[in-house]
Amino acid sequence: MNVLIVSQYFWPESFRINTIADALQNADCQVTVLTAQPNYPDGKTFPGYSAWHASTDIHPSGYPIFRVPVVPRGSGGAIRLALNYISFVVTSISIGVGQLRKSQVDVVFIYGTSPILQALTGIFFGVAKRAPVVLWVQDLWPDSLSSTGYVRNRFILRRIESLVGWIYRQCDLVLVQSRSFVAGVKSMCGATPVDYYPNPGDVGGQPENSKASGDTLLPAGFNVTFAGNLGTVQSVETILDAAEHLRSADVNFILLGSGSRLGWIVEQVATRSLTNVHLLGRREPHVAIDAMNRSDALLITLNDSEGLNKTVPSKLVTYLGVGRPIIASMNGEGADIVRAADAGLVCEAENALLLATLIRNLKEMPQSERDAMGAAGRRWYDEHYDLMKLTRTLIEHFESTRRLWKAKRKATE
Repeated sequence: MNVLIVSQYFWPESFRINTIADALQNADCQVTVLTAQPNYPDGKTFPGYSAWHASTDIHPSGYPIFRVPVVPRGSGGAIRLALNYISFVVTSISIGVGQLRKSQVDVVFIYGTSPILQALTGIFFGVAKRAPVVLWVQDLWPDSLSSTGYVRNRFILRRIESLVGWIYRQCDLVLVQSRSFVAGVKSMCGATPVDYYPNPGDVGGQPENSKASGDTLLPAGFNVTFAGNLGTVQSVETILDAAEHLRSADVNFILLGSGSRLGWIVEQVATRSLTNVHLLGRREPHVAIDAMNRSDALLITLNDSEGLNKTVPSKLVTYLGVGRPIIASMNGEGADIVRAADAGLVCEAENALLLATLIRNLKEMPQSERDAMGAAGRRWYDEHYDLMKLTRTLIEHFESTRRLWKAKRKATE
């Protein structure tokens, strides 16, 4: 099966679609990717790439990646983000037509992170290539816009909601990464079928305990590691406030990653003399995984909003796969998963004092209890997020959608 993946974000940016593309290629699909020049999360085009040029890469796994020019995100302000989103739609269609002119496509697969506008490109190529379109919704729009604070005007949000509903109805199948998404998305989809498809894991077998590159990153003491984007919805204020509560408790907060709030974090760490906060920046995935495996606990925090409470962050799946106890300061479905898996401790979102108490409680537990939480999380991961199982499921979705699409076309001819 020839699969065209449309995603504004792709390798070397760190997104779960990278794992999916490799898994599809390994399962004998022929993968082609249409994406932008990489600039997430720092808003600056990655070294070796040009924001203003189209280019073609060959991924190390052997499939082609067609890149189009895009206005970089910059510091993440609303105007710059809008230009970033719109420029991808414009260039991916106008330039992508030429790049993909020789590509055979059996199914178009859209990785539906924010911005949902990128689905317009996938819908266009579904028509141009006479192929069904499958949209995998990662973020609820317009909920994610209101959650981040970029758009608050109700009139604009209603217009965006109408556009999102239209996008859903142009697709042949809509997949959602959270069970909490199903009802709301179904209400906007009309006759388009909706199904639950979670983010698969990106962690292999249990890491070995031999010395690896991640061990030199961590200081002595009880290490609580947050890995991933440091942006507007990750409630980074809660992390720093909890660190302040625990400044004398021999607890280190390890922040692996970068994002739009990194500058503010650096400033606050200096101003508040938070010597127990260690900013390690972005690391290669294998280094980050090794550092997480050597941590005493893994931290996930989110703001409290209706849209975010329905979301299952992909990093939660990674944490479960690493097999270390999880500290979750969040509400909704993600918190429910940690509880159901017995994989760690949970408190309400945006409550730094409760978060600090949870970390203190975990630190005081016997090592055997912490290890049991990590093992329970890994079992949940193996049962629910196994990459190969979910890859087979995704291919079955593609095949059944293509059969139905062909039958509909035949009936209308």
